[in-house]
Amino acid sequence: MSAETTGSRGFTYWRLRFRAWRGSRPFWAGLYTMAGGVPIAYFPYANLHLGNITLAMSTTAGAGSLIIGVLLITLGLTIWYHQQVRVFAGVAAILLALISLPVANIGGFLMGFLLALFGGALALSWVPAKPKRRDLRAQAGDPSGDEPDGGTVPGPRGEESGTAVTETTVDANGGRNSAG
Repeated sequence: MSAETTGSRGFTYWRLRFRAWRGSRPFWAGLYTMAGGVPIAYFPYANLHLGNITLAMSTTAGAGSLIIGVLLITLGLTIWYHQQVRVFAGVAAILLALISLPVANIGGFLMGFLLALFGGALALSWVPAKPKRRDLRAQAGDPSGDEPDGGTVPGPRGEESGTAVTETTVDANGGRNSAG
């Protein structure tokens, strides 16, 4: 290690990195979808022990519930890492949750069904955040980031197509009224 390195990074650094990563994607949608796949895939193969009694929930559709559970977990990861296909993954998660009702022990005893349904709905409703004003100014090439000082007078504007010069609505000419 050289003298310039700060050593290991602390908990705060990793927490802030995770927070930024989580904020840039439909995190909760993917988490709920994956959490919905776990009980759907688990319960047909689980043996519950109640004292000396073993209760097995295995059904003839055990393979179908395993496939549905694995697909839901895969769709949850897809929602996290490929936001472009979040609508497809959300619709697929909702359909798989509905299919799990008759196939996989009432959708993992309704726990997996509700989690997958809620995760799919969150994936459908998530939209990326709009860029902040500073980011828009930097893309436009205005490095100052300041508002105009008011001392400059704008030059003459050309007539915009589709609007009349005497139109006085707020929407005419970009929200400015014409004085004559």
